[in-house]
Amino acid sequence: MRRVVSLVPSLTEAVAATAPELLAGATDWCSHPAGLVVPRIGGTKNPDVPRILALAPDLVLANDEENRRPDLDALRAAGVPVWVTDIRTLDDAFRSLDRLLTAACGLPRPAWLDEAEAAWREVRPRSDEPRAIVPIWRRPWMVLGRDTFAGDLLRHLGVRLVHAGHAERYPAVPLPELLACTPDLVVLPDEPYRFAADDGPEAFPDVPVALVSGRHLTWYGPSLVTAPAVLAEALGHPFVQGGINAS
Repeated sequence: MRRVVSLVPSLTEAVAATAPELLAGATDWCSHPAGLVVPRIGGTKNPDVPRILALAPDLVLANDEENRRPDLDALRAAGVPVWVTDIRTLDDAFRSLDRLLTAACGLPRPAWLDEAEAAWREVRPRSDEPRAIVPIWRRPWMVLGRDTFAGDLLRHLGVRLVHAGHAERYPAVPLPELLACTPDLVVLPDEPYRFAADDGPEAFPDVPVALVSGRHLTWYGPSLVTAPAVLAEALGHPFVQGGINAS
């Protein structure tokens, strides 16, 4: 049996939903599945490398965007194989998850992965194709730009990103410039910045705002099974300051 340490919350959930006995360690941010009991090895950006080595993993799972290269290099230098994902589209996620679980972890293809692919095949995108800005941080304001996994999920749901053609993947854009874009919709996820009804929508008066689950928008794993329905529900019921948007 392989011993796997995961440095990526979504990959932790993917392994735990498929073969939980493989997990030898996970980050402090690995919150799913609920009740997961494994040794914790620090954050995604500051993992405790000696702690990971002490767990004697056969494989460490990482992501090119979430984890720091010096940490991964240190693990490799100590003789630990590191599997690094680079996922920027929904199709990337399905292919990468299949390879990770079957080739890297030596597991049968899980049923939840088939269910996720089937769920996304059934998606009927919004016909009105709203132009949306998607902040992921404030102070400073940062938004989804080009070539992102979350942006591709929104595209599948019929939402057009205002900044999809930006040169950067996560550009910093001052709030006045965001407002000047006159978006049809603002999509506020609850991670990485925890936007909430009282933190974020007030910056976009008179613009419909959809508060969405960051796990369903940015994670690639079992959450993809329910993501189409969860996101479509949130995007279909935006609100404006003062109440539900009637349009």
